Amino acid sequence: MPNKFALAETTGPGSRSIGESLISISRNLAARTGSLKFGSPVTHVYRPLDYARALHEQYLLRYANRGVKAILLGMNPGPWGMAQTGVPFGEVRSVREWLRLDGQLVRPRNEHPKRPVQGLSCLRNEVSGARLWGWAAQRFKQPAEFFRRYFVANYCPLCFLESTGRNRTPDKLSPAERESLFAVCDAALKATVELLQPQWVIGVGTFAESRARSALAETDVRIGRIPHPSPASPAANRGWSAAAEGALRTLGLEPS
Repeated sequence: MPNKFALAETTGPGSRSIGESLISISRNLAARTGSLKFGSPVTHVYRPLDYARALHEQYLLRYANRGVKAILLGMNPGPWGMAQTGVPFGEVRSVREWLRLDGQLVRPRNEHPKRPVQGLSCLRNEVSGARLWGWAAQRFKQPAEFFRRYFVANYCPLCFLESTGRNRTPDKLSPAERESLFAVCDAALKATVELLQPQWVIGVGTFAESRARSALAETDVRIGRIPHPSPASPAANRGWSAAAEGALRTLGLEPS
């Protein structure tokens, strides 16, 4: 089946930039996932590609490069990360102070009272994002050095919340919901890989690795995994940066 995420031309006179082409993929992904419906126990679905579009697209325009070593692929937005900033693993302080992104968002209409969307004013700490971007800042110092080698993306652009405010991950959706969602996300991932031409797609955690292997089975890109930096992981709490670098070296990728 042909990929419906058509790529804009990125070479030649009048060509679009890599970032602009990623924006086309992103907007297509937002539109196609926007038509999907999700039932109980999901009560709220946050769509940061819509309401945080300005920040998300600023990230794509500033930091996307073709020919990177690897795309680091996360699962989906967390309520205190990308759901606030539009940036994958987008812990507010890292987005504001290291990535130096700035912008306003339009708060979603159906907001969960326990998970307000406050954008760059959010005071809650997103531990996974603080660990990932903190490692990048410590290892590479400047964003340009990191993004010359890597790009960070999420497989699914939606954040799912239950009535209690609990975050429900995509793998816990019903089979029918997963099938519809994964078909769209697979197509967007394939288009992103075709555009960025990485050597590797590295799943940040088991779920992202498994989706990359499924979506990219017919491509030549290599697939690997690093541990997820979630505070729910005892291994990550013992030193995520060292574990991630060890996993990269095992794959034959020097972190720097």
